[in-house]
Amino acid sequence: MAENDWKSRLGVVYSTNPDFEYQSEAAPEEETLPPGKQRLRVGIDRRNRGGKQVTLVSGFVGGADDLKALAKALKTRLGVGGGAKDGEITIQGDFRDKLVGLLQDMGYTNTKRAN
Repeated sequence: MAENDWKSRLGVVYSTNPDFEYQSEAAPEEETLPPGKQRLRVGIDRRNRGGKQVTLVSGFVGGADDLKALAKALKTRLGVGGGAKDGEITIQGDFRDKLVGLLQDMGYTNTKRAN
């Protein structure tokens, strides 16, 4: 099924060469920095959320798996819901002060409260 993935080939000109193999370039995943070198910002966001507030942890540099693992650890320690995508961790509710303390205890020493 992956050989016939036509959506990834949109915009490619048709080739009459029978030996032509379409090759897609996969973006290399960013290497995760150690916790001491991460510069994380913990802030609050109320936009486009129906009046609810969420705490955003932004500035994470690394792979999606490491980001999800960090988000899961934070959500478990706080006992709340949330998610992780695009280099940001979303935690439901206002937990700015607790998150800064938790992250610093986990070794993320460059963590600051954004707003």
